[in-house]
Amino acid sequence: MTPRQRIEAALAHREADRTPVDLGALESSGIHAVAYSRLKRHLGLAGGRTQVYDLSQMIAKVEPAVLDRVGADALPLLIEPRRWKPWRLPDGSECEVPERARLRETADGATELLAADGTVVARRPAGSHYLDTCHHALAKASSPADIEDGLAHLRGFDWPDYCDEDYADLRRKAQWLHEHTDRAIVGNLWVHVLAAGQTLRGFESFMVDLIADKRLAHALMGRLVDSYEERVARYMAAVGEYCTVIQVNDDLGTQSGLQLSLPLYREMVKPYHARLWGLVKRLSGKPLLLHSCGSIREVLPDLIELGVDAINPVQVTAAGMDSAELKREFGGDLSFWGGGCDTQTVLAQGTPARVREEVIRRCGDLAPGGGFVFCQVHNIQPDVPPENIMAMYETLPTL
Repeated sequence: MTPRQRIEAALAHREADRTPVDLGALESSGIHAVAYSRLKRHLGLAGGRTQVYDLSQMIAKVEPAVLDRVGADALPLLIEPRRWKPWRLPDGSECEVPERARLRETADGATELLAADGTVVARRPAGSHYLDTCHHALAKASSPADIEDGLAHLRGFDWPDYCDEDYADLRRKAQWLHEHTDRAIVGNLWVHVLAAGQTLRGFESFMVDLIADKRLAHALMGRLVDSYEERVARYMAAVGEYCTVIQVNDDLGTQSGLQLSLPLYREMVKPYHARLWGLVKRLSGKPLLLHSCGSIREVLPDLIELGVDAINPVQVTAAGMDSAELKREFGGDLSFWGGGCDTQTVLAQGTPARVREEVIRRCGDLAPGGGFVFCQVHNIQPDVPPENIMAMYETLPTL
């Protein structure tokens, strides 16, 4: 089978000739740039370019030589910058970042990301590996009228302005990937609803809005989805025919349970998911892959009802997310894109032997009957040894 056929089989709940593999086809199945540079050195892969396309998570774009070494079957259709510039990672290694990214170092050793007007929108403290959001554009909104005044923030939300490719660029890239590679193409729309409200209003403020100021919360989510609808239509017209699967995002879980009670999710957020995801499925005709971290077992029946075909990252150490139980209960309706190795403890802290044990266990739970794409739970973090990374992929052919 070709790599693309393996992914298609997994999404159709059929067993392939081997377990399909992903590294970096999602911005939540990738690898931190520090770990990526270390992995390339470990593999003896000289040259190339470590390009950081996601500045918040510091995720590297995985190059073909690395994809070949790990046996990856999928590629991301990334919204990228047209030009890059040199930069240095926290460990001192060289990389490239989008040319239009306004980055500055501060006297206390932090790194700041600035908007066009000079507002600091994200900050990486000294010694940290990530740029954390520190500006909430609609924090002062107090009425639906304020949401209307802030529509510019909604129209551009989720697509960073330093990634300046347009739809024509995306179409050319998607067509080239489809015709010149045999890997599956993941189209990531970068659209959130709950997480968008938390970012635009501030986490605490929006969580309070959902209970205490529902009119404001509805105004924000409604106008946000209005803005997304135009993006979805243009995206699907440009690249939908070339994509194997379409990804959407919204973190609904924590380590111990849902962020919202199920009744509150159904009342406040689910109608907007239904509107947005329904449009994606109608216009694309492709399987829908949802990224949602944490313990989401309780809401899976609702997600299936909304047309979700696959979930990522399958956080197997969160409450209620046992891989065998998930497969038994939901394997007929959902494909599992992830869950192949725990990243919270095993991948970073375990030995290669412990990693191999984990991979064998999780694949044994999730792979039978198809409906499984192997990748670790979320991104490979900067402290993960390259020996552990390769232990994952080298274990797969033996299963």
